[in-house]
Amino acid sequence: MLSTKKIPLLFFALLITWLFSFCKKTWTTTADSPFRNVRDSVAYVGMATCASCHKNVHDTFIHTGMGRSFDHATLQKTAAKYGPHAVVFDSLRNFYYHPFFKDSSMYVLEYRLDAKGDTIHHRLEKISYIVGSGQHTNSHILDINGYAYQAPVTWYSQEGRWDLAPGFKENNSRFGRWLTEECITCHNNYPEQVPGSMNRFSKMPSGIECERCHGPGKLHVEEKVRGIKVDTSQQADYSIVNPRRLPRDLQMDLCQRCHLQGVAVLNEGKSFFDFKPGMKLSEVLNVYLPRFTDSDEHFIMASQADRLRLSECFKNSKDLSCITCHQPHRSVEVTPASQYNNACLKCHASTACTESPAIRASNSDNCAKCHMPKSGSKDIPHVRITDHRIGLPSAKSEVAASQKKAFLGIQNMTTQNPSPLDMARGYLATHDKYIQSPVMLDSAAYYLSKSQAATSKLLPVKIHLLFLKEDWQGIIAATKSMTNDAKPMTNDQTNGWLNYRIGEAYLKTGDPEKALSYYEAALQAYPLHLDFLEKKGVALLAMKRIGEAKKIFENILKLNPERPIALLNLGYANVLTGNLPEAEKLYDQALALDPDYEQALVNKAALLILQGEKKEAKRLLEHALVVNPGSVGAREGLGRL
Repeated sequence: MLSTKKIPLLFFALLITWLFSFCKKTWTTTADSPFRNVRDSVAYVGMATCASCHKNVHDTFIHTGMGRSFDHATLQKTAAKYGPHAVVFDSLRNFYYHPFFKDSSMYVLEYRLDAKGDTIHHRLEKISYIVGSGQHTNSHILDINGYAYQAPVTWYSQEGRWDLAPGFKENNSRFGRWLTEECITCHNNYPEQVPGSMNRFSKMPSGIECERCHGPGKLHVEEKVRGIKVDTSQQADYSIVNPRRLPRDLQMDLCQRCHLQGVAVLNEGKSFFDFKPGMKLSEVLNVYLPRFTDSDEHFIMASQADRLRLSECFKNSKDLSCITCHQPHRSVEVTPASQYNNACLKCHASTACTESPAIRASNSDNCAKCHMPKSGSKDIPHVRITDHRIGLPSAKSEVAASQKKAFLGIQNMTTQNPSPLDMARGYLATHDKYIQSPVMLDSAAYYLSKSQAATSKLLPVKIHLLFLKEDWQGIIAATKSMTNDAKPMTNDQTNGWLNYRIGEAYLKTGDPEKALSYYEAALQAYPLHLDFLEKKGVALLAMKRIGEAKKIFENILKLNPERPIALLNLGYANVLTGNLPEAEKLYDQALALDPDYEQALVNKAALLILQGEKKEAKRLLEHALVVNPGSVGAREGLGRL
């Protein structure tokens, strides 16, 4: 029989056991979470505040890949080598790129040479930010009045070389690839986005901070200031998330917010700023991965969460997760191999390694070198990454050389039973961001036909599908059939894109007045979206409201003076008002930014023909045909000559 003196101790032990088990239980919604800082009312405080109490953790974290993920472009930040030989040539577009530092600022010079070696084009851009820790890469961002764009060159650390940025070899968008909140919020701490824009930011942090993994810290700080302290060796401090106390599925959701690279589709009304540690990722967004017959051998770089989930070790364990092996506060560069080996030995201590002593010695008895070998990435060139699919080397399947790569479909990685509408949205997003193929559109149409969702939910998805098919009459018919009055939708981000796409349909079918009403509705949601502003100006031009259109284009150029399409449209507006010298000046500015801008080449040639400068006009039109052999405008211009 237990004595009464032992009962309090037993009760305390049972209480501690209950607390630990409670904080490991999975909760279904954010509202059920025991961690109180996941509530929307809790604010962020910044890493400097965290460091005031956790200096030892901060001092090691800032040297991790996350801590060094993003910063201003300085010589201290860059991992790259510079000099006269740091030149990248794009053989498809015939551009050279030379990155360099001058007066402590970084620049990228784009230039083109003629057959004699003379420079016939040059464009100099200042680099504002460097992305990446330098363990694998450094990529680069330019800031044009707050609008963020990716530069076309990247430093690949493992091979010690400069080359075109990922994706630019196939499609060099030069200095025009805009970077939205989706990109920035994985590579950096949360920036301050200018409301009504897609890629304009008023404040840019310098690397991922503590609260990205622990959640907003204001509640935690306030309680500590008031003297409310918790012995975390005995129980959880629910004022702030400790990822180790999350259930495994929520631990994985936290990590795969950024380490599950795929096609992210936001839930209605959500943004990429809304996810907090301790939440289910599916509360904010769904992630889709395209699957191919050779996906086991060829995978993307940030696929660690997916690869780990495919491991038998993960499937046969209840608690194996990313932080089983990784200490997020310490860089992998200084983490000893014993930490990873010890994680393996927790389950495999009694399992004898069957590899030969020579190979074991050559790998320093490092389990990961055999069971998680380095591999290339199919989306990032010149890098080798750890394959997080743990397995026996002999069990790694090999795709026969004769096997044809085939697309198997997309897989929703965040929701077990996605609705048909979710799958339709996933296929459309995959087409937008990854694979421009009719298969994606056909699959989206199939799932859309299976959906029983309300008309208000179906309409944006159906219009999106028809927009990608360029079925303008179909968009107008669907709008009229699915809405009573065919008027622009209410002001929110989803309807912003919906209104823009309907506006495009009316403009393409010759009804600029109707198009204008939809563009204006789209701009209620995104007043600083330059593409939407541009389309409003084009509709005004088509309606002969030239003065209003000029003001739109002039405003765009105040927001971003390096926008060739706005220069082109403003030039054309000046042609319509008879100011040909100003129009030619604007066309020249557009061509200085983009010497291959087909419409600017054709428009300037038309002006030169009027002025009798036929030789130069012919040169421009012939160059337009080199850029686009099917250019109707260029062929018509040459015919007039």
